[in-house]
Amino acid sequence: MRIRHSIAPRASPAFPVAGAGRKRLRTAPEGVFEAKRRLFDAPALTSRAARGEVRAKAPEAGGTPVTIGPDAPPGLRVGLLGGSFDPPHEGHVHITRWALRRFRLNRIWWLVSPGNPLKARGPAEMARRLAACRELIDDPRVEATDIELRLGTRYTADTLAGLKRLHPGVRFTWLMGADNLMEFHRWEDWRWIMETFPIGVFARPGSAAKARLAPAARRYRRFRLRTEDAGRLSHSRAPAWAILTGAMSDASSTEIRERGEWP
Repeated sequence: MRIRHSIAPRASPAFPVAGAGRKRLRTAPEGVFEAKRRLFDAPALTSRAARGEVRAKAPEAGGTPVTIGPDAPPGLRVGLLGGSFDPPHEGHVHITRWALRRFRLNRIWWLVSPGNPLKARGPAEMARRLAACRELIDDPRVEATDIELRLGTRYTADTLAGLKRLHPGVRFTWLMGADNLMEFHRWEDWRWIMETFPIGVFARPGSAAKARLAPAARRYRRFRLRTEDAGRLSHSRAPAWAILTGAMSDASSTEIRERGEWP
């Protein structure tokens, strides 16, 4: 029997969630990055999401594109936690609780990925994973979404560009584990992400020092907030990032699948 969790704003351990379908194999040309950096100030936009081509399917009657994602008024502070959630588990709940409290977020959206383009094995069906997420967590501040599927995006940069355009005024914060920070410089348009959205990073005890030596961390080291100032992150103008260190859950989607508990 699965247990529903009602999240209360209290201290709790967390674990870093590895992103799915986020990395790329080569560095984008500087010109591409600069173009995306001017994404919403110039008429010539570089990505499919930025050009406004990303829309939910229009209703049959009326033909007006609908907003993708939960309702989010301007000024709302929303954390974005991406992953395959194949399956979701206690670790996702812990990191969500931690982020809500320490980064002073109003909401967190779980971005359930359609699939990782770098992995041969695809995840379980989207409907099944969404249902499992919603069964696991029961909190009005947390929403499991299929935003990436609806946007038709493959990389985090395009997903974030689409969300920024479709939800103007919402203060998005990207959330990820220290293991992702170590590889962040390999992600598609990672510098545009860093200079457009505040980023919250979670690290296991003993791994924070190594994470701070990552290429992305070194490049933006002067924009790192002190741990005691992590509550300012969601209010900060990018580039801004903070790293939190704490006890982590040992839960693993891979191990759950290998034990046959998610056939």
